[in-house]
Amino acid sequence: MAERGQQGELTDYKKILIKRDLEMGAVMTVFRQKAERLTVQVIMETRQVAWTRTVDKTDGVLDLFEIREIRPGRNSKDFERFKDGKDKHDDNACFTIFYGSQFVLNTLSLGVDSVAEAQKWLTGLQLLWKETLEAPTPVLIESWLRKQMYSVNQTKTNSITVKELKALLPFLNYKAPSSRTLKDKFQEVGSKKDRLDFEQFHKFYNHIMFEQNEILEEFKKESCAFILGNTDKPDASAVMLHDFQRFLVYDQKESWAADLNQVRELMSIFIDDTMRKTNDPVFTVSEFLGYLFSEENSIWDKKFSEISYIDMNNPLSHYWINSSHNTYLTGDQLRSESSTEAYVRALRLGCRCVELDCWEGPGEPIIYHGWTRTTKIKFEDVVKAINDHAFVTSEFPVILSIEEHCPIEQQRQMARIFRDVFGDKLLTEPVELIAEQLPSPTQLKGKIILKHKKLSVEGGGGGPIKDFRKGQKQGDLQIWDPVDRQWNKHYCVISDDKLYYAEEEEQEEEDTQKYQDLHSTEPWFHGHMNGGRQMAERLIYEYCAETGGRDGTFLVRPSDRFALSYTLSFWRDGRVQHCRIRTASQEGRFYYYLTANLHFPSLISLIQHYRENPLRCQDFELRLTDAVAQQNPHLHEGWFYSNLSRGEAEDYLIKIPRDGAFLIRQREGEPDSFAITFKGDGQVKHCRIQKEGKRYLLGTTTDFESLVELVNYYRKKPLYRKIKLRYTVTPELVERFSTGKDCASLYSKMYVEPNEIEPSLSKSVVRALYSYQAARPDELSFSKGALIYNISKENGDWWKGDYGGKVQHFFPANHVEEVSRITAPESSQQDLDDNPLGELCKGVIDISKCNILNLKNGKNGKLHVLTLQDLEDDSLQFDLSAETLEELFKWYQAAWDITQRMISKEYNRQHEIRQQVEVEKKEEVAMEMSDLVVYCQPRSKEKDRFDSYSYKEIRSFVENKVPGKSRTKEFLLYNRKALSRTYPKGQRVESSNYDPYPLWAVGCHMVALNFQTADKYTQLNSALFSLNGCTGYVLQPEVMRSDTFDPLQEKNKLQYIIDVKIIAARHLPRPGRSIASPFVEVELCGHTEEKSKTFVYRDNGLNPVWKAPAEPITFRVYEPELTFLRFVVYEEDMFSDPNFLAQATFPVKGIRSGYRSVPLRNGYSEKLELASLLVHVDARPAGRMEEDLYSSSSNLRKKPDVSSEPFLYDTHTNLQHHSLPRQQNHLSREFSTNEKQRMKEKKINSKF
Repeated sequence: MAERGQQGELTDYKKILIKRDLEMGAVMTVFRQKAERLTVQVIMETRQVAWTRTVDKTDGVLDLFEIREIRPGRNSKDFERFKDGKDKHDDNACFTIFYGSQFVLNTLSLGVDSVAEAQKWLTGLQLLWKETLEAPTPVLIESWLRKQMYSVNQTKTNSITVKELKALLPFLNYKAPSSRTLKDKFQEVGSKKDRLDFEQFHKFYNHIMFEQNEILEEFKKESCAFILGNTDKPDASAVMLHDFQRFLVYDQKESWAADLNQVRELMSIFIDDTMRKTNDPVFTVSEFLGYLFSEENSIWDKKFSEISYIDMNNPLSHYWINSSHNTYLTGDQLRSESSTEAYVRALRLGCRCVELDCWEGPGEPIIYHGWTRTTKIKFEDVVKAINDHAFVTSEFPVILSIEEHCPIEQQRQMARIFRDVFGDKLLTEPVELIAEQLPSPTQLKGKIILKHKKLSVEGGGGGPIKDFRKGQKQGDLQIWDPVDRQWNKHYCVISDDKLYYAEEEEQEEEDTQKYQDLHSTEPWFHGHMNGGRQMAERLIYEYCAETGGRDGTFLVRPSDRFALSYTLSFWRDGRVQHCRIRTASQEGRFYYYLTANLHFPSLISLIQHYRENPLRCQDFELRLTDAVAQQNPHLHEGWFYSNLSRGEAEDYLIKIPRDGAFLIRQREGEPDSFAITFKGDGQVKHCRIQKEGKRYLLGTTTDFESLVELVNYYRKKPLYRKIKLRYTVTPELVERFSTGKDCASLYSKMYVEPNEIEPSLSKSVVRALYSYQAARPDELSFSKGALIYNISKENGDWWKGDYGGKVQHFFPANHVEEVSRITAPESSQQDLDDNPLGELCKGVIDISKCNILNLKNGKNGKLHVLTLQDLEDDSLQFDLSAETLEELFKWYQAAWDITQRMISKEYNRQHEIRQQVEVEKKEEVAMEMSDLVVYCQPRSKEKDRFDSYSYKEIRSFVENKVPGKSRTKEFLLYNRKALSRTYPKGQRVESSNYDPYPLWAVGCHMVALNFQTADKYTQLNSALFSLNGCTGYVLQPEVMRSDTFDPLQEKNKLQYIIDVKIIAARHLPRPGRSIASPFVEVELCGHTEEKSKTFVYRDNGLNPVWKAPAEPITFRVYEPELTFLRFVVYEEDMFSDPNFLAQATFPVKGIRSGYRSVPLRNGYSEKLELASLLVHVDARPAGRMEEDLYSSSSNLRKKPDVSSEPFLYDTHTNLQHHSLPRQQNHLSREFSTNEKQRMKEKKINSKF
């Protein structure tokens, strides 16, 4: 969901351009055992990503079909190996492709040369991956054939010899015939030499697959609904349009096929020759067989894979929830690796409940299987991985099952990490304060729910819900500004023990020159030049000498001779020429022009026009081409300082009492390194700017062509939180504000994330009372008011400190005073974010940390003044004034009430702390963790007592300790109201799984399985949760939620009968180096388990056919809502042992009748490329006569076009509706009366 990117916003043309670039390839850094520069490209014909060292040799490939995730950034172990190396790739220029068919995926980690190029690859790969998964079967077959042909010699040649083909066939799971037979087949497909081109290779494939033509005997029976034409060769015409429609309607029971246009559209997908895609198409034998085996003819009804949003509004206790056990493990329970990627894999496979086994680690919690040799991973890394991937596959809630083994202090760390990482996703409050049942999945969308022990005493994290929209007191007050030394009017609110005040919006001067200044950031624009015209010519000459002198190379500068004009200087025919760009105004609007009849609103639009259209002069026409960029344009800006130390910059900024004040300085001793120093939230901040090549990087993620561009960008966009660059700090501005100090701004974190380029400033700071001139080299010189840092008091008279680039030099102690670390009550960012004034809030004072003083004699010219005095430092005061004494008293009363409440609250808090320590120690749970638990509160005592429960609880049972059959009904009733979870017994050290069916049948919600183990039970789990759009939540059937439901009685009611015949297979996976000898086992998994298997087909995994037995396999279904039909393909090895090849498992309620393809999957229920079975299925309600289902095919042939008839039968509901139409026609009688007509039609068809 979250990773589809911006594909939907791309035009078809942009998609074509991106694909073309990916096909051309790019040189990237490939991170494997070592970081190598290789060419990476997408091979479109084979749908593969390849990386190569040389043009004629491919180092490796991966199939787009096997991609499971494309992850941006440095987020794989491959990158971790090179953390300390010389790799300079930006995080945003890196990405990893996760691919494979095992639980632990392969990775291809790549570093691209630019962020833009990486974004293009990410977008393109996502697009191609999606297209591959949605591609029709014939397209996939063609890609597969190309892949096989290219695999012969890796040169992408479109031909293959007899020798090469004979060597290739075993890799296709097909036993190669003799060379003589191969040569004969070469001649059959039109090859005159011992070499096939791709078209002939495709025909050769069709000839091989035509060996399955005995399948077609099924359609030559008298009972068939349509007439099959010539089947003597692969390209013979076999099925006409109306015959195919009859087949779909009456054999396949597809009601949509009543529309002939839809049938025609389906046929066109499988017809290989575009010349035959007419209004009256005809299938060849190969095409008809291709359709039968295709996913378009799947046994699974895809409507059951759609999300039913209506069904997502029941309480959580009405659902089966996809759950994992010991999610962190990638293998067995004793020695395997723990990995964050195991969480990613499980979540992307649809899991909604994952387990975190938390233990005390060195300084922080860790996750592993305690008391075993499994590896350990950081708890915080796991939480971050869950946060990144929780809602990619499904938007519905994720439950974290916490196995807690950490001490109290590390539990507090866990709680902090949960809050910091998950933020608003973490559910910490009930959805409804008054409720008698659990909330629904819809109500919990996007939420993380913690399953963890909760203390019996509520923590201090709760409390009444606060209404920030209405304060305890609000209105206008005058606030004294100690810098400007004047009273300013503010709108103020007292709420939640704090005073919030809004500063009046500063009216920005109207920008009457909206367009004029935009060009100043353009690389081609040069400010006023020293040397003017001669300097412009010199710059262009030097640029052209270096680049080859392309006509149209240009720059723009202000005119030396004409006010409000500019000069365009450009290169033509080996010399520099100049044009004047004039400006004029009309009705208050400026415009620019070269010729009087063509005006432009900005200089940028003028230049852009002449880059796209020629500049026409009397003697020539010329387009502007290369821009000659200005060298170091920042040198002319007032905010740039080439020789200013960090300390001096802080001196400047600390004197400016306004957020958004800034300057940029050259960092000392580093010519390519700069720093932007600015005021934010009243504090001085620094960010490093690094010059790399011709680009300027702010932090590690954002780059600009120049410092001017950087500044102009952050004048419009926030640099830090909501603060933009506003005030250029010039010496004149510093002098203006030099009377005010704001020393507290230094005592906080010094650098803004993610830069953190230097350590925080020492808290030991002094301010100079007098100027001092150094008398010795080891002394400091400074002026009055300077701030000196990192003070070391060597003796009483002389101290050491840092100032003006000098470190730990002496200065006289009697010339300075120590600076207090606090000037105003501090406020957190949360105070600013969660306040009644919203974004208008300019400041917050915590009244609870102040004394309230009423100044009866007034202050600073005001009569009615109230002072908030800091409790810790009475020199810190905040003065407020009201217009009248009555109004002042109201504010005084509101503030006084807060201070009194705080005295009472402090007493209660101390009492609660003592109580909390006692409870935490007794129950071994930190209050901070307990406060995060809302619904999934584990119950460990009296778990078998189902007459007493809370809907917020959850009970966990080991697989062999689940309540027995005698208590099934009680357990079911409990499961309707509260949650339950089961998990494997401890003896399953090899990570095997238990049968989830009996637990689902009694309403158990979370049946936790070992996802890393590909076995029958995880495959059943995948089948169940393939329902409802793979959301991980499946609504239990209504009958299970009724008061009268008796599971023992329901198991005796026969509901449906399913007949199954296994016919053939295609493209089975190859087992190792040998050719498969496959057989198929089909079984019904549910209340009863029945199974049957075919015989072994020797040495053919490409296109085996199993001759159908006289009677199909019959399965009886008692609980259709919780019964599965499972196909497993094994191969018999040389020891006659069965080995797993592929499987497909389906809930029976979504099975479609007819001749159906069974798309096969790997052990983890992920699609296999082209692998499928062909089966015949007849699913019907129990007791229904087979001959009563549909009218006979011969009766249907009397109707020339069935598309005009209404069809009442819909295969989508064949397992849900019992009342189907009955048309009793005796087949034998009708065939005999129409025998002549049938033979005539067959004869005509054979001529095709």
